[in-house]
Amino acid sequence: MLHVYAVELIIYLYTEILSARPKFKLTNKGEIHLEKSIAIQKNPKNLLKFLIPSLIGILLFMTPVLYNGEITIPIALFSGLILDYLSSALPGIMTSFICLSFIGSLFTILLKPKAVISRPYWNTLLNITPSWFLIRGFGALFALSTYFKIGSEWIWSGNTGGLLLNDLIPILFAVFLLAGLFLPLLLNYGLLEFFGVLLTKIMRPIFKLPGRSSIDCITSWLGDGTIGVLLTSKQYEEGHYTAREAAVIGTTFSAVSITFSLVVISQVNLGHLFLPFYLTVLLAGVVAAILVPRIPPLSRKPNTYINGNGVAEKELIPSGYTPISWGLEKAIEKAASSNGVKSFFKEGSQNVIDMWIGVTPVVMAMGTIALILAEYTPVFTWLGIPFIPFLKLLQVPHAAEASTALVVGFADMFLPSVIISSLENDMTRFIIACASVTQLIYMSEVGGLLLGSKIPVKLWELVVIFIQRTIITLPVIVLMANIIF
Repeated sequence: MLHVYAVELIIYLYTEILSARPKFKLTNKGEIHLEKSIAIQKNPKNLLKFLIPSLIGILLFMTPVLYNGEITIPIALFSGLILDYLSSALPGIMTSFICLSFIGSLFTILLKPKAVISRPYWNTLLNITPSWFLIRGFGALFALSTYFKIGSEWIWSGNTGGLLLNDLIPILFAVFLLAGLFLPLLLNYGLLEFFGVLLTKIMRPIFKLPGRSSIDCITSWLGDGTIGVLLTSKQYEEGHYTAREAAVIGTTFSAVSITFSLVVISQVNLGHLFLPFYLTVLLAGVVAAILVPRIPPLSRKPNTYINGNGVAEKELIPSGYTPISWGLEKAIEKAASSNGVKSFFKEGSQNVIDMWIGVTPVVMAMGTIALILAEYTPVFTWLGIPFIPFLKLLQVPHAAEASTALVVGFADMFLPSVIISSLENDMTRFIIACASVTQLIYMSEVGGLLLGSKIPVKLWELVVIFIQRTIITLPVIVLMANIIF
């Protein structure tokens, strides 16, 4: 059926193009000149240059499919197949990349080789600040310790470094490989420009975001938060988002996928309640997405573009255009300026290398430290104490146990479900499962990715946003839990 809808969409969009009103102006010589508009750009080559890559991008990143009884998207499905095929080799491969990141940075910082410094891409990737160099060093240390099982067990155990290197980072390898490689399908051929015009009237007043951010949001919710972070970071680097917009999208819409949400609710033995669980997650997530960006620290992020580059997107629809025809004008203009296949794969490959070399060491370092604190120290138990009165106020059963599970979600979003799974109270298990998904900031993956990306957020800001999301979403979740139970 997909090909039938694709043909119908092409016919409909082409009709819209033909209905767009061309614009004329009189030159100084008295000649009538047709301004550059849809009327000139409507040739089949540019139309297809927009439609074909965009439809492939929608199919890969945004189309839900059912596979083995689970809902996913094709890019995540193919990533899973790669993960299954290479699973035994990936811890070693990723250890090599993490160490290569540290060695490459050390070589660049000390020797300043011209071959690296003179190339903006490699200079940005390897010529890093001392703090990021230190983090890459810890990432390499933890990866080597975990892979060879040397040093203290609290570094490489299955609940700390082993969880990251053997379970989570291989997933990132596969996701980054395909998502990074094919990300230009969403970025370079007009899809974001098209949806940016169509959805501005929804995203701007409700979430204070440009319409094009809807693609980031949909990709995260249907696919994976890691893909959303990657997409958002690239858009910020290219000057399409301001610092505030990039920070809001990265910390507000980079949710875990529908599939992993099913894993979470199954872990607490409430899989039969998946539908009310996910509806609760959606409702609480929307409430947080409306409120959190309107309070510090996100509200105080500057509304400026990276390095002063980039011009604000014009979101007004000119006279004589419908939203669709103007969206098409912007989309085809973008598609017409895109380069060939060689440039496509070059940019995609750079995305992949950037994530493998630049981001995975941060995830390994920050995630391992957070998991060590969660597993071997009472830090998260202490941090959970202030939440006990709040949980009692909301009349959550077993408030003390719930408070620890609530806070440990900052280390890894799956830990709360594991900790609370043996609790006998169904309502408390349901609340913690919902909260662990809607808290969204966890250092073993999304938090580490945000810190390793170009998105302008700091560690202390992630801590504050995590607490804000917890406080804001809990009343919504508890209200829904009382209705359900």
